[in-house]
Amino acid sequence: MHKISVKTLTAVALFIALEVVLSRFGSIATAELKIGFGFVPLAICAMLYGPAWAAVAGGLSDFIGAVLFPIGPYFPGFTLTNALIGLIFGLFLRRRPAGIANICAASLITCLFCSLVLNSLWISILYHSPFIQLLPTRLLQCAVMIPVEIVVLTLLRQPVARLARSRAL
Repeated sequence: MHKISVKTLTAVALFIALEVVLSRFGSIATAELKIGFGFVPLAICAMLYGPAWAAVAGGLSDFIGAVLFPIGPYFPGFTLTNALIGLIFGLFLRRRPAGIANICAASLITCLFCSLVLNSLWISILYHSPFIQLLPTRLLQCAVMIPVEIVVLTLLRQPVARLARSRAL
C-alpha cells in the first residue's frame, strides 16, 4: 500500500483552502458569469502532485466552499466538474515545466468542456434554464478565461518546476 506523507497532505490541504478563498472571495461572479483566479491553486497542486491529488483537491474545495460559503443550493455536478478540472490540469501539467501546447490544451479543455458544457448543463438542471440560452454568456466567460489561464499558467510553470526540484516533492 502506498503511504501518504504528512507533507503532501498538508500541502494539498493548503491548496484546497487557497482555492476555496480565491474562488469564493477572489472572483467576480454574476448569475451567468464568473471570472477569477480559483484555478491557480488547483493548477499548482496538479503541477506538483499530479492528477489524483488535484482531482481530490478540486472536489473537496468545491464541496467545502459550497458548505461554508454557499452561493446557491449545493449541487454535486459542480463538485464533479471541479474534480475533473484538477484531473485535467494534472494530466497536462504534472511535474514538468509544461510547454505552451500542454498549457493551452489544459486551458481549452477545462474552459470549453468543464465550464462551458458541464457547468452550463448543471445550471440548466438546477435552475430549469434552457441549456442553449446559457451558452452565449458562458462562451463569453471562456473567451475571457482561456487567455487569462494561459498567461498565468505560463508565468507559473518555471517557478513551480523550480520549487518541485528544490523541495523534492
